[in-house]
Amino acid sequence: MQSNEWSSDEGEDLSAESAADGAQAKIAELEAALLAVRDEQLRERADLDNQRKRLVRDVDQARKFANERLLAELLPVIDNLERGIEAAGTDFERLREGVQLTLRQLLKVGEDHGLQVIEADGQPFDPEFHQAVSTVASAEHPANSVVQSMQKGYSLNGRLLRPALVVVAQ
Repeated sequence: MQSNEWSSDEGEDLSAESAADGAQAKIAELEAALLAVRDEQLRERADLDNQRKRLVRDVDQARKFANERLLAELLPVIDNLERGIEAAGTDFERLREGVQLTLRQLLKVGEDHGLQVIEADGQPFDPEFHQAVSTVASAEHPANSVVQSMQKGYSLNGRLLRPALVVVAQ
């Protein structure tokens, strides 16, 4: 009977060993899966960090060069002003014509980029677009209308950039 007892003890030892080996294998498998998940998490975190850095760099570049097209269109205006200064001499009428042409060119560049002049003279006073610098009594103009513009106002794509400075009739 002793040999049977040993056999059953050996069987229990073998089944305990195989259970332990199975558990060790399962632990190794789970540890490998955990390492894979951690590795994937680190890669995803690095990808997100790289994407964030790339986005910040792209936004910085967009801000830095946002006015590139506008400034490129202003270069001929600057060239014309420089030529006008060089050719000024004593012919003031020619200089005046050159400055007027350059002003029209500059206003055209502004218009192409959404700049609008706020017309004020003769218009009813509008506090959203006009800033009154003074009032005058006027029999020629209706009350609360703009008599004179002291400085033009401008809007950009419908948003006020600068109000027109105006004199208003009482």
